[in-house]
Amino acid sequence: MSIRTRHIVTIAALSLASGALCGCGTINEKLSGTVSDAIPVWAGGLSADAPPRPGTVKYDEFMKERERKRLLPASERGDEVKPARAPESSVQ
Repeated sequence: MSIRTRHIVTIAALSLASGALCGCGTINEKLSGTVSDAIPVWAGGLSADAPPRPGTVKYDEFMKERERKRLLPASERGDEVKPARAPESSVQ
């Protein structure tokens, strides 16, 4: 392969890769929500305690329950306060 042919092949490969990467940014809202819901937790997907997506029936129920808890006195909410985690030091 001559030098020019090698450069053309390299430029074509980089152009194809950059075009494919740019295509990832144009995924629509509904498709990205569906795909992200299918990703398992171990691979970085949503955890089981994540709130539901807006616009669903479960989201409306979640917001009503959240508002109900907000109106209760703090002593009756039953929420456990998680203690602050101390920063880990790298010095041993």
